[in-house]
Amino acid sequence: MPPSSGQVRRIVRRQPLCRLDESAEGDGAPGLDPLLRRIFENRNVRTLDELDYSLKRLLPPQRLLGMEAATTILQEALADGRKILVIGDYDADGATASAVAVLGLRALGAKEVDYLIPNRFKHGYGLSLAIAEVALERSPHLVITVDNGISSIDGIAMLRAAGVSVIVTDHHLAGDELPAADAIVNPNQPGCDFPSKCLAGVGVMFYLLLATRARLRESGWFAGTGSADGPNLAELLDVVALGTVADMVPLDFNNRILVAQGLARIRAGRCRPGIKALIKVAGRIRRRIDADDFGFAIAPRINAAGRLENMSAGVECLLADDADDAMQHAISLNSKNRERHQIQQEMQLRALEIVEEIAGNRGEPGELGLCLFDSQWHKGVIGLVASRIKEKFNQPVVAFAPERDNSEKLSGSARSVAGLHIRDLLETISRSHPGLIEKFGGHAMAAGLTIPAAQLEVFSSEFSALVGAHFADGAPALEIHTDGELTPAEMTKKTAERVRTASPWGQSFPAPLFDGEFRVVAQKVVGQHHLKMRLAPIGSLECLNAIAFGWLETGQRPPRLNTVRVVYQLRVNEYYGKKSLEMLVKYMQPQRTQVDPAF
Repeated sequence: MPPSSGQVRRIVRRQPLCRLDESAEGDGAPGLDPLLRRIFENRNVRTLDELDYSLKRLLPPQRLLGMEAATTILQEALADGRKILVIGDYDADGATASAVAVLGLRALGAKEVDYLIPNRFKHGYGLSLAIAEVALERSPHLVITVDNGISSIDGIAMLRAAGVSVIVTDHHLAGDELPAADAIVNPNQPGCDFPSKCLAGVGVMFYLLLATRARLRESGWFAGTGSADGPNLAELLDVVALGTVADMVPLDFNNRILVAQGLARIRAGRCRPGIKALIKVAGRIRRRIDADDFGFAIAPRINAAGRLENMSAGVECLLADDADDAMQHAISLNSKNRERHQIQQEMQLRALEIVEEIAGNRGEPGELGLCLFDSQWHKGVIGLVASRIKEKFNQPVVAFAPERDNSEKLSGSARSVAGLHIRDLLETISRSHPGLIEKFGGHAMAAGLTIPAAQLEVFSSEFSALVGAHFADGAPALEIHTDGELTPAEMTKKTAERVRTASPWGQSFPAPLFDGEFRVVAQKVVGQHHLKMRLAPIGSLECLNAIAFGWLETGQRPPRLNTVRVVYQLRVNEYYGKKSLEMLVKYMQPQRTQVDPAF
């Protein structure tokens, strides 16, 4: 959505949450100038040790509940040469977790390991009964779930009844009942005191590999292999980092280590051919890759496979050992992503029409919560539409599409706003209206569900009522948080580079944003929807290039801007080897015309 679209945001400058103690500098911590100190204090960083992203500071895998049982099972499977089947999920976290599992198990000595990704249109989410039947056709001895399984009661029961051992690795919240797996590794399962509850599915699988390697070392498994310590699992961190950012889990300290290490490997060229190929087709520069590139350029291309067809294409790209093979997969994923983008644009336009219809039909202005449905919508893209509409109107949104092979059922994708746990809300509806929701699952901010098509109106009414009751005093304020102003002297390429590389930025540890008032020296529309400008800080003659992506709706003519208040990222734009300073506009408020003291 355009930076200016929807309701007006309130620009809020972050305040320091602590005082950063620089007396005990960690091995990997950067030296801090006043600007970086301010940024980190705004994110509650108390010591420089919290900026030391070396691997030695990772939390030990043995602290995860169920790890002892899981490594025992896995050690026996490796020793006996048993057939291992990895069952993943159809998003980027599931794809990266599947790739990490296959690559890691092969490195540990697995003789026969394969993977299986459910088709969202045929099998549904996770280790369902449908996917369990497909798995049994492959005659595995051991199934390992990645990024799913904690709610797969029936599917796991079917496998266990057939004599198949099951290890669940997941990070989603558990329901009232846990599956009867042989072992469960999930930081969010009851009784697990692992300090980081924010591991993505790929992170949980990586931890299982670390713990298994440690167990194999103790048993002498690697004797005679040329390395008594076993394989260097750090070689998987490029894929772990990608999946962690793609799943939008909070970047707590432990996750920042995983992401920082993965980014460092990619920048140094020590990464999978598939990741190199994806970076190239996305038009990014490998040696300058950052977490934003993961989230906005690389992950969408992997996700496109699962949204439109089958996520196996994304996994194969990550597994490819040959550069040419990897590039062919990346080109195919890039094509699917273009197709996904076109479908999404059409669905978003229709979603906006539906929102207008809802607004016209509502009798109470305080009603909140949007349920959107169109019979022509694509099931694989509704999550993206829900996210965009939520961002535009700052309301919880559920977007529904018909099941591909059963129009009597609707698949829904829910997105929430700050202060409302969307999975818990769905559980409340499910308990108060038995049968209204056939199945659901997810996180605080995102969830998926299935309902009977005939119950859409009932669900919509109940959803809106509960959201309205939760926000009885009105919807949460639309705010955009910044790290304050930069002086003209700080607006340099050096500042932009120091900020970019100071830490992995992401969910719950956001990239620094700055704000200020600027005089618009020049402006022009590029690519129909983007506004390119030359901006000068009030009181200064120096001008900077600025770009506001998506600021214009289709066919919209921009107003003549004189003075604007801008929230922006400062970045270095590199084009054909030439570096230039640029403001990436995230939000913009046109101001009244002012007399610039410089003139």
